[in-house]
Amino acid sequence: MLKLTPRQQAFLDNLFDLYREFKGPVHYSIVAKKLGVNKFSAYDMLKVLEEKGVAASSYVLSDGQTGPGRSQVVFYPTNKAAQFLTQLRDEVRNSGDWQSFKKRILHQLEESLKANPKEALRESLSNLPDAKIPLNYCAAMISVLLLNLEQVRTDSLLPALEALQIKGQIGLATLAGLSIASSLTNEADDTSLTENLLIHTRSFQKQLAEMSDDSITKLSLFLNDAMLRMHQVQNAV
Repeated sequence: MLKLTPRQQAFLDNLFDLYREFKGPVHYSIVAKKLGVNKFSAYDMLKVLEEKGVAASSYVLSDGQTGPGRSQVVFYPTNKAAQFLTQLRDEVRNSGDWQSFKKRILHQLEESLKANPKEALRESLSNLPDAKIPLNYCAAMISVLLLNLEQVRTDSLLPALEALQIKGQIGLATLAGLSIASSLTNEADDTSLTENLLIHTRSFQKQLAEMSDDSITKLSLFLNDAMLRMHQVQNAV
């Protein structure tokens, strides 16, 4: 998963702006002037971004040179950078609806746990939101994965379920792994349902690998809330 610090992201944002403004690669001194830092700091940061795959560099002759002479290094954003920034902007644009969406999914999970788990699982899978909104899609998939574990719940799963309390991507990945394992090790009389679940679980894992730290934190907190609802329903039975 691509990780950028706020400072690295600021450099990448400005590199993009300058690339569009100059209609091509720019010298690191121009980036330095834009950000108000010395040119050596700008060069070092741009090389870090290059190592992460979101920037690239090339050498060009200085302005006015037509023959052999001293070249200078210029930088430009990569396609990976464009994908990263687009995702971040989409997350910001959709963040205003997060609280209401989260509340709705938690309520649906609570009601589904009171119903037939298998039928609730089938319905939840059929009503997944568009994967083009990763945060909402992954939250709904967390609910689906918990429903899947509920229908095959055994004493052997209890210790593993405790691992879901781990925060961050580890806990979310554990949930996906448990769900896949339970689906593959338990005989299913509805292979189409199992296949559909496995397809979406793999999509869930792929989305997690490309998510920002902020979105991972939101999903981790959502998983904790969902687990709490799950325990409350189980204790009320």
